[in-house]
Amino acid sequence: MPIRRILQAKQAQLLLMQTSGAINRLRRYSAEVPAAVRDHTGAALGAPLAVDLPERVLGSSLAAAWLGHATVLVRIGGMWVLTDPVFSARIGVPLGPLTLGLSRLQPPPDLATLPPIDLVLLSHAHFDHLDKPSLKRLVSPNTTVIAAAKTGRLVPRGFGAVHELPWDGEMSVGPLRVRAIRPRHWGARLSLDTHRGFNAYVIDSEERRVLFAGDTARTDVFGTLARERKGIDLSIFGIGAYDPWVHHHATPEEAWMMHTESGGRFLMPMHHSTFKLSDEPRDEPLKRLLAAAGEGASRIVGCDLGKVWESESAHEARPEVGAYFVRDRDDPTPTTPTTPSTPNARSTPGTPGTPMP
Repeated sequence: MPIRRILQAKQAQLLLMQTSGAINRLRRYSAEVPAAVRDHTGAALGAPLAVDLPERVLGSSLAAAWLGHATVLVRIGGMWVLTDPVFSARIGVPLGPLTLGLSRLQPPPDLATLPPIDLVLLSHAHFDHLDKPSLKRLVSPNTTVIAAAKTGRLVPRGFGAVHELPWDGEMSVGPLRVRAIRPRHWGARLSLDTHRGFNAYVIDSEERRVLFAGDTARTDVFGTLARERKGIDLSIFGIGAYDPWVHHHATPEEAWMMHTESGGRFLMPMHHSTFKLSDEPRDEPLKRLLAAAGEGASRIVGCDLGKVWESESAHEARPEVGAYFVRDRDDPTPTTPTTPSTPNARSTPGTPGTPMP
């Protein structure tokens, strides 16, 4: 086929992707505008969720708690690490006292119950991962921030240090060694700033290793970690927002495959059930993940919101589907699990370089 026809075909495909993505975003965001005006304080969420940190966790070589969406609190190497902190009741574009964007569906963690944070890892600049109001609440001269390339200037002032880490770059923070890996995603916060980076991170202590995958579609890049001498003790993968964004967010089955390819021992799922970013049912990602894991489902940990998992635990019980829901923000009754769709039922591509919270 002539090169000209190939280029025309690619341009037509890109136009179709852009149109589909724009329609999905317009539908989702337009429905949220009235809610943003009615409840811009997040009062409907109720009280923040207290995070119970047993004293023994301080001596743990590895512990972690999922705090909603891509926010995970990790204890490793005697330090507290927090990934993509988002505590806001709504994420999106600020407009005076309002935030035009998506509302939170689960209570945020009570920051008063969190320990002093030593290191914040920011995977990329999307609004659901880099939330300025949340970062302002964490500002401390004792906290270091590591961000993707060309995103450091978005971080509020007042932190002890802010570093941008390029792909394959490494740096030490206290006893920890952090390496940036390129996932399959994109980093633009708005339509035109496509120059921004997007990272996954490997966190090493003397004893343990954690993989925080950030946002990623299916990729074989994590398979290289299995060939390294030190294995992955805990991998943290997103399992939601694949309908219709499957070209940028892995399905639960793909997340499980990447976890196993990385040589991971335990998997903590994230990026699900906190914001209505996509069209799959709220409880579907975890159900599909458990089904994909089969007999390995006991290695899926940290599904309960705010509950601490410790690597020293002698046994990991199979998580209960739907148990991690605190209750729907608009529905006083517990969420009822629904039958998951087939793994390949949703494959409409998203659009790179366009706004997404």
